Amino acid sequence: MLASAVHGVDADIRALADELGARGFIVAAPDLFWRSIPGPLPHGDPRASQRSQPRLQNLRAGESDMADTLAYLRTIGTFNGRAAAMGFCYGGPYAILGPKRLGYAAGISCHGTQMLDFVHELDGVREPVCVIWGDRDHLAPAEVIEAYRRLSSTMSNLETHIVAGAVHGFMMRSRQGIFHASAYELAMSRALAILQDLRRSGPDFPSGQIAVGSRL
Repeated sequence: MLASAVHGVDADIRALADELGARGFIVAAPDLFWRSIPGPLPHGDPRASQRSQPRLQNLRAGESDMADTLAYLRTIGTFNGRAAAMGFCYGGPYAILGPKRLGYAAGISCHGTQMLDFVHELDGVREPVCVIWGDRDHLAPAEVIEAYRRLSSTMSNLETHIVAGAVHGFMMRSRQGIFHASAYELAMSRALAILQDLRRSGPDFPSGQIAVGSRL
């Protein structure tokens, strides 16, 4: 499952979905903003930041969309029942909230924002969670990175990666001067490794069918 940034399910999110789908995973990317201003918005559109507020209230509302999408995936015969939530920017917290209480088997956060609000949600989480920021991300201040690094040293299921030279939004290929190839490759390699583990841990399916743990 791909939980988008405030720009919604735009060309960048669709490209990520296509890449993961081409590797044999089931991919879903719900519109988390249908209650306010639905659909993708171009970068720089002031409505993007407007529709994300009040942020915590909207994220809580989006939890039902994440849960509903997972429920739908479970109706697909080739889905093995083990899904990962991969969030970007605004959607980053779902990498924690998904495993915490929405039934997801893993979470990956790429340049997630205001993640300090969700450190406490990691308490009791046993599923794998991976968080990745660039060291030049203006929305990932030192205290946030330090909090996750500190937890990573005590939680074997939490990994924190900081990529030198990467800025906020490094996963978005269309953003010239923002996209960072090394950070992108790290994030995709970690996501694919986690998804392969979920695939192997699910039930076997006949040859030719897809057994995936990805609700990316």
